[in-house]
Amino acid sequence: MKIAVITGASSGMGKEFVLQIGREEQFDEIWAIARSRERLEALKAECTIPIRPVSLDLTAPDAMEIYAAMLREHQPEVSLLVNASGFGKFAPIEEVGAQESANMIDLNCRALTVLTELTLPYMKKGSRIAQIASVAAYQPVPYIATYAATKAFVLSYTRSLGVEMEQRGIRVMAVCPYWTDSSFFDRAQPKEKRYITNFTVMLDPADVVKQAIRDLYHTKKPVSIFHWKVKLQVLGVKLLPHTWVMKIFLRQQGIK
Repeated sequence: MKIAVITGASSGMGKEFVLQIGREEQFDEIWAIARSRERLEALKAECTIPIRPVSLDLTAPDAMEIYAAMLREHQPEVSLLVNASGFGKFAPIEEVGAQESANMIDLNCRALTVLTELTLPYMKKGSRIAQIASVAAYQPVPYIATYAATKAFVLSYTRSLGVEMEQRGIRVMAVCPYWTDSSFFDRAQPKEKRYITNFTVMLDPADVVKQAIRDLYHTKKPVSIFHWKVKLQVLGVKLLPHTWVMKIFLRQQGIK
């Protein structure tokens, strides 16, 4: 059985991968992983590929063993893995709180890493992995500190993994979107108290994923970045001292 495994599949970029991936490759089944069973069930009516809803909180203590048991039971060929689960909090460190920061690290870093490495034994030559990082991975970001740090981990881990997997013929790519219009912001900062208000560009997740799928299947890029303004931003933060970059960001947001 040839499958795709997509986390964060109930909304945003994860959902777009579920809906768009059939244009490039056919699967016997998509294992769509997210917490909301209801949203996953609704995906069945929107997707031409059979969906196996996997309602799972990837930060739960037994989540990875449940996933590993599914792999052992079904012995699938995982032709595509997309790790799109993740969340961020936009606020001063003391407002985010230690527990929420730990939860971010747990989902954005630990869960992504463990799920990837549990899946690799079920992947063959020609399989592909897409890991959702962020443009924030390229710079330290005050008031988004922990989230940006987790995405720096994802970018570094993914690029290194890509080199290791070359000998197995497995393609690995990071996706680094900029501000993207999705339910991500509902959790990132409450409407009544927003620290981040200036968005240079707000992207459609469908466009970001369309570019990511094209890059994953038709290029050898280690990182997929959509939109010329975003590419310019990445170039700028590579060239400028990070102290300047952080000051510019704070000025853009009106934070003293």
